[in-house]
Amino acid sequence: MALVYLDCNATTPIAPEVVAAMLPFLREHFGNPSSAHAYADAPRRAMAAAREDTARLIGARAAEIVFTGSATEANNLAILGVARVLGPARRHAVISAVEHPAVSEPARRLQELGWSVTVVPVDEYGRVAPGDVAAALRSDTGLVSVMHANNEVGTIQPIAEIAAIVRAHGVPMHTDAAQSAGKVALDVEALGVDLLTLAGHKFHAPKGVGALYVRTGTPITAVLAGAGQEQGLRPGTENIAQIVALGAAARLARERLPEAHAHLRALRDRLHARLSQEVPGLALNGHPEQRLSNTLNVSFPGVSGVMLLQRVADQVAAATGSACHAGDAAPSGVLGAMGLPGARIAGAVRLSVGRYTREDEIDAAAAALITAWRELTVAEHG
Repeated sequence: MALVYLDCNATTPIAPEVVAAMLPFLREHFGNPSSAHAYADAPRRAMAAAREDTARLIGARAAEIVFTGSATEANNLAILGVARVLGPARRHAVISAVEHPAVSEPARRLQELGWSVTVVPVDEYGRVAPGDVAAALRSDTGLVSVMHANNEVGTIQPIAEIAAIVRAHGVPMHTDAAQSAGKVALDVEALGVDLLTLAGHKFHAPKGVGALYVRTGTPITAVLAGAGQEQGLRPGTENIAQIVALGAAARLARERLPEAHAHLRALRDRLHARLSQEVPGLALNGHPEQRLSNTLNVSFPGVSGVMLLQRVADQVAAATGSACHAGDAAPSGVLGAMGLPGARIAGAVRLSVGRYTREDEIDAAAAALITAWRELTVAEHG
């Protein structure tokens, strides 16, 4: 069988429409948008259109979009950029226990700079309780960052409730929505956040481009020194081809969201049903309902998830957790934060479908995983 790709939370293939939008800006429209001559015109117009399309994806204004080189850079800009503006009376941050390293590591950097950081727990589904965030707030709290949807288990956080509490205390609220765009609706006004991160390669744009939404009036400054591009928040000559790609992917994601959501959920649930029918004791990790439509994290009983995926490596491309930890043998910190037992963590596999995944691929992947689980179970127990 052909190798089935079920690792769309790690990255997605670039949409053909996105490639087509990029190509003119890799060929004839190579000008610097900051130049004063005619070669700058097409890049400048394309960047403005991409900014508008990216803003429309999340219900923002174009002037509130800052293009970055990745979601990691956007998260660093949000966290460290806000921190640099705040004075000594506001040196406390709050994050959740299941943040991506692109948030938890900048938070650790704040600690090195003398900040204190409170890490709020999650429940057995990976959800943060708004009341726990409220309890963590202090008079010196300067920033709260809670991800919109988890990259490993897909659990969606109650961001609107959390943001209402946080902003009522006059504290800026950031959410990393890298995994959410193109899978669920995002509206910064409904969410009530001040800062929101996007990652292009999670919704069919190339790697190497992201964006940070910055609500007008949010206290923030650049973390890189340079010229005044991106309203002075992200210096450096703009990567027009990548920015155009992000805008094209954002437009496609917005236009196709209802269809995509139904397609992804149907495939995810088909895969779950197939596995559940043949693997007694299969356990779902993450919230059963408040979860990304494409994400299925399950624990196979009695086996190692790593060994299971190794056994089907020529048939199924999937992961046991975040791609940034793929070479790390340590157990998932997300599942550990959820309080799951060691055996269940060890047997966990993340299966994430995408726009181009087909039903026949789902059936083939399920059959391969079931066969491998049976073979490993027999080998383990004789």
